[in-house]
Amino acid sequence: MEAPVVNVGILTEKAVSFVFNAEYVHTETGTFLTGEQRALFVNGNIVFNGKLYKEIFFEPTSPDASFELKAVTIGVQFHWQRQEDQRFYGALNLVAGKEGIITINQVDAELYLTSVISSEMSAHASKELLKAHAVISRSWLLAQVEKSSILSASEKKYQSYYRDREQLIRWYDREDHTLFDVCADDHCQRYQGITRTSTPIVEQVIRETRGEILTDGKTICDTRFSKCCGGITEKFENCWEPVPHSYLTTVKDSQYEIKYPDLTNEANAENWIRTSPEAFCNTHDSAILKQVLNNYDQETTDFYRWKVEYTQKQLSELIHRKSGMDFGQIQDLIPIERGTSGRIVKLKIIGTRQSLIIGKELEIRRTLSETHLYSSAFIVDKKEVSCDIPQRFILTGAGWGHGVGLCQIGAAVMGAKGYNYKQILAHYFPGAEVEKRY
Repeated sequence: MEAPVVNVGILTEKAVSFVFNAEYVHTETGTFLTGEQRALFVNGNIVFNGKLYKEIFFEPTSPDASFELKAVTIGVQFHWQRQEDQRFYGALNLVAGKEGIITINQVDAELYLTSVISSEMSAHASKELLKAHAVISRSWLLAQVEKSSILSASEKKYQSYYRDREQLIRWYDREDHTLFDVCADDHCQRYQGITRTSTPIVEQVIRETRGEILTDGKTICDTRFSKCCGGITEKFENCWEPVPHSYLTTVKDSQYEIKYPDLTNEANAENWIRTSPEAFCNTHDSAILKQVLNNYDQETTDFYRWKVEYTQKQLSELIHRKSGMDFGQIQDLIPIERGTSGRIVKLKIIGTRQSLIIGKELEIRRTLSETHLYSSAFIVDKKEVSCDIPQRFILTGAGWGHGVGLCQIGAAVMGAKGYNYKQILAHYFPGAEVEKRY
């Protein structure tokens, strides 16, 4: 059985420059093309070679043909955002969207996964870690394709936003994508084509796990992962839609039978975040971290426990700009609800002009940072308070990312300790089973 073909959204721009490194055919006209090409977005249309199109499809004439996209932005809205040229196998599809030309790569799922493993992590990571990641990346991808077909067949509009006078609750998931299966950035899974240098071990890992997915016995598991859980993983429903997944629950990231506190309790969460408990992901071993952190990720050094400090002026201006609402001077940031990892699900922002509860975790992280706060598992210390107005805020936090599912740094430590990939998967996705689908 062949692997499925997936559509990956790479970028949306007013002008797209690309290079065919081998022969491609423009399917509508039958024209064969090689070398540099350029398409422009004009009045809702794509202008290419002097003609107007709503959609253009370029098919490779050989399986090893590739194309290069110029100036692709990676790490969108993260602190290390930058541009790079990227090369891809497979077909190129250009679609006229509302904001510009949507550039889509149509590619074999296993080729896609070879890139994802090298993009999400170092291609030099341990074999067992890479195998675990191959299975969860494949599972997540096929679960999204399956979910897309269900959503498109449903008459009910998917809802990921709730707003009233007192609160704004929003979560960000790949249902935002309607013209392709998944995007190429951290919003989905990092996919940077064949730009990221793959290695023989990555290709071997993809071959050895070909078609392997995780299942809960009924459906393909929606396998999530983040950089560092901070010691305990989070439940799916606390970060995304309020639908529990049995295999995306609270996992203590440790080999020891430790009694962990209830981190939905504020006092327990504060003590947890202010300390540095034992956990797989509590490591400073540079050899292990290099397995998970690519060169740009290594710009982040403190992730298990971290601190961010703002002046009153910085924080009030930041929240105003990121939320679009003028709270005046910020008087307090109060956790209203915490998840099982200590991550804040709902946060109340109290200002001199207005107050509002915001959630879920990514909305909180985006509102309180120029890019993304490392996680929403944080506590707030107010300093130099005068007339109920703090002049400084110190956020002390735990973990990097949403904390749901596999903890990449914890899994790297497990691999270094001799756990095999099925043991790693069983740890982070309790009750799920590995199954070969093709």
